[in-house]
Amino acid sequence: MTGSEARTATRAPVRHHRVSADGLARVGGRPPLGAYLRSLWDYRSFILFDSRSRIASGNSVNSLGRLWMVLNPILNGATYYFVFGLLLGTGRGIENFVAYLIVGVFMFRYTSQAIGAGSRAISSNMAIVRAFRFPRATLVLATNMRELLVFLPTLATMVVLVLVIPPLEHITFLWLLLIPLLLLQTLFNVGLSLLLARLVARWADVSNLVNFGTRIWLYLSAVFFSIERFENHPALVTMMHLNPMYCVLDIARQSMLYGTVAPLERWLVILAWTTVLLVVGTVVFWRAEQSYGEER
Repeated sequence: MTGSEARTATRAPVRHHRVSADGLARVGGRPPLGAYLRSLWDYRSFILFDSRSRIASGNSVNSLGRLWMVLNPILNGATYYFVFGLLLGTGRGIENFVAYLIVGVFMFRYTSQAIGAGSRAISSNMAIVRAFRFPRATLVLATNMRELLVFLPTLATMVVLVLVIPPLEHITFLWLLLIPLLLLQTLFNVGLSLLLARLVARWADVSNLVNFGTRIWLYLSAVFFSIERFENHPALVTMMHLNPMYCVLDIARQSMLYGTVAPLERWLVILAWTTVLLVVGTVVFWRAEQSYGEER
């Protein structure tokens, strides 16, 4: 037997070991929806910190600072009162039209500001999205948290104005309905923001359509007129009753101004819209998680 034959005979057999891929995930891949939602809770401190810091930095360049958080809706309300209340007379027949307008302007502005900023949460933070790895939905949540924190002093101002501007209103236990109403409105804003943020991140021009659509929505939500003027147009009235923002404003006005409980249908409409938008918005946004920050 030659030397080479001896070495071949004594060589140990080669064993092939299979490596399990269990527990491995593609880098940059989309996590399962359940894991994704759990990760958002892990980033709760970041969401709160980001919302607070942006409020502080946003007001630091203005001499009046955070006072503008209250002045802006007041000035908007005064403008609408002059145009629609005095010039166009849309307040005829509406009891306590000034308070009616205040509630409409303040409450609608909260949603319009939230979805406007929320829809741009990804597109306006591309540097962060491309530099760090984190669940992108935290940017949308932080934006809506910021708008909620901004709205709280505005809400307090709304309450004070309703109480001090004649004819004076009085606080009743029905005012407590503002708490669940604000919760539903905030969740509604989050769901719609998630859906719009996905669209704006994919097509930047949608941002302009959001601004245009919000303006039309304002005129269709009975902010500065009463729905009773359209009682001869049942189709239009039905469309208004299915408008989530009209339902929000009607619940707030009935509770604060007229001492009555809004029909149950108003609560069901806003609850249905909120549930659908939260589910659809979350799924649509999550499915595109790995695409945010890509060059287009």
